[in-house]
Amino acid sequence: MALSALAPAGGATAKPVSAARRGGVVALALLIPGLAYLALFFLVPFVSLVMTSFGVNDPNEYGVFSYGFQWQNYVDAISSYWPQFLRSFWFALLATVFALLISYPIAYFIGVRLRERVLLRNLLLVLVIAPFFISFLLRTLAWKQILSDEGPVVSSLQFLGLMGSQDHLTGTAFSVVFGLTYNFVPFMTLPLFASLERLDKRLLEAGSDLYASPATTFWRVTFPLTLPGVVSGTLLTFIPAAGDYVNASQSFLGSASTSMIGNVIQSNFLITVNYPQAAALSILLMLVIVVIVGIYVRRSGTEDLL
Repeated sequence: MALSALAPAGGATAKPVSAARRGGVVALALLIPGLAYLALFFLVPFVSLVMTSFGVNDPNEYGVFSYGFQWQNYVDAISSYWPQFLRSFWFALLATVFALLISYPIAYFIGVRLRERVLLRNLLLVLVIAPFFISFLLRTLAWKQILSDEGPVVSSLQFLGLMGSQDHLTGTAFSVVFGLTYNFVPFMTLPLFASLERLDKRLLEAGSDLYASPATTFWRVTFPLTLPGVVSGTLLTFIPAAGDYVNASQSFLGSASTSMIGNVIQSNFLITVNYPQAAALSILLMLVIVVIVGIYVRRSGTEDLL
């Protein structure tokens, strides 16, 4: 009887173990395509970029280099292009702050005030993402025409006496930061909307019931509860803005005095064809962004976003 009593128990434990093993195999099979994709399109190019960054240029042949271990590429990158690095992060920071100031009221109005008016809310969301339907280059080129010396903005400012006849908007830091802000506002608005849409309006009403002013309610209730959306939006704006090379290009809104590190990398890859230098600049840009993002996320208390 003792053996017969133990037999079903053993069989019962064997089945869950077998099922768990099969589940693990299925999970691994489902993961393999994604892992293969990451290895092929991220890991392999990244390793190739790192190897190229230590390469040695052939002085006798234009655009030809050999793989080596030349740390001087990184030293030259920092010593020669540190102003462009600083300018890139400064422009990206300004664009992120301005995008946040513009996007938060928009997302609050759509996500909180229009929560029950679904049709109007969805229409405004479509308008927010509508710029994505047009090429990034075309949008930036359009602003170049609008901000040009013959455009309506400069003409109006000169008519009002706010600009001199020799002043310009294009080719200045203002136009570059403006272009970055405009192009990345949707990247800021959508995470903020997703966070504000989940906000419990009863908490805002509770703040009013406790005699808190609207400003106090915002800073003590609304903003802390939507901080994950703020962090996500700022990361989605700052990271691509720091590496952007379109807005600061002389062909669009920038000039030689406003060039960012993305323009330097583009020039080394496509014009001077100095692949090791371009690769070293790219690696340095990635490393600095990773450090900045890591510190920012930890300081904001949203480590789960990493």
